[in-house]
Amino acid sequence: MMNDNLIVSDPKILMGKPLIRGTRLTVEMILDKLAAGETVEQLLEAHPRLTLAGIQAALAYAAQTLRSDIVYPTNFPVAA
Repeated sequence: MMNDNLIVSDPKILMGKPLIRGTRLTVEMILDKLAAGETVEQLLEAHPRLTLAGIQAALAYAAQTLRSDIVYPTNFPVAA
């Protein structure tokens, strides 16, 4: 998959959470901010070391992770 090398995980950095290479920006933080309504442009402006490719890699990583055979139960209502 393209941009695979942009997502890294090191147990010595942020407890091993997946993050954008060369930053301390986690995939989780990027997803949280996008889900809260921040735009890609706002993210890029607020985090100068973040790139569009980094955001796309975070989204691709999340999608790939959710494709696994593991089911994640949730109490969140599903939007229709």
